[in-house]
Amino acid sequence: MNSIKFLNSFLPATLLALTITGCASGPRYSALHNSESPVPAGEGRIYIYRTAHVGAAVQPKVKVNDEAVGSAVPGGYFFIDRPAGNYQISTTTEVKRTLSLTLDPAQERYVRLNISFGFFVGHVWPELIDNQVAEKDIKDCHFVGK
Repeated sequence: MNSIKFLNSFLPATLLALTITGCASGPRYSALHNSESPVPAGEGRIYIYRTAHVGAAVQPKVKVNDEAVGSAVPGGYFFIDRPAGNYQISTTTEVKRTLSLTLDPAQERYVRLNISFGFFVGHVWPELIDNQVAEKDIKDCHFVGK
């Protein structure tokens, strides 16, 4: 009986601690965006963000053309500057999910990382989001880049 009482009080606290430690904690997009460095000439900027806190422990690497550029941190965002061209953004848990996009010079693109249920672990998948929608989505996300 005491072990059940212990589990009933210990388990919620443990889950809360795991959820909190898995979330982003840098400056918010809304505070940092206007002071970001300008996009270099001939390049564009890709913002990658995750608003969902569900599945906080699932934080796969985010790759751009098979190069790891960050992780899918709940409540976090980062950006990369790249020359104009075609790019594939991918994440892998049980399955690999890929998004293809074209980046023009001086263009900003926003990629939201969504999460869905998987057989053993959640699937994180990239989705290209319209800039006006994304700027509302990302405003409370915390910077987790370099």
